[in-house]
Amino acid sequence: MLEKNIEQKVCGYAKDKGILVYKFTSPARAAVPDRMFIVDGFAIFIEFKREGCKPTPSQVRELERLKNKNIPVFVVDNVEDGKAIIDTMLQGYQGTVLLSIEDWEWWLNS
Repeated sequence: MLEKNIEQKVCGYAKDKGILVYKFTSPARAAVPDRMFIVDGFAIFIEFKREGCKPTPSQVRELERLKNKNIPVFVVDNVEDGKAIIDTMLQGYQGTVLLSIEDWEWWLNS
């Protein structure tokens, strides 16, 4: 499946769940993740790729830069994984207590 189709489906799913979805661009920095997802004061970033494709070296650098600041960031190359991340994000918000970054560790290391 093409990157744009995966991105469209995951973003639509997130919007249907009440998550704010922004196309993320940075004029001063190339290779930032494609999208930012926000729910109740918590944000994650997703870099979308065509099925089976990997991020470029410059994208990996930016993803690592965010991870090193304890920002949840993911690379998604299929709709099912994208939806699972969105569902986990929603489960992670529990009233006023967010899951800690350690609770996201398995996502951050994948």
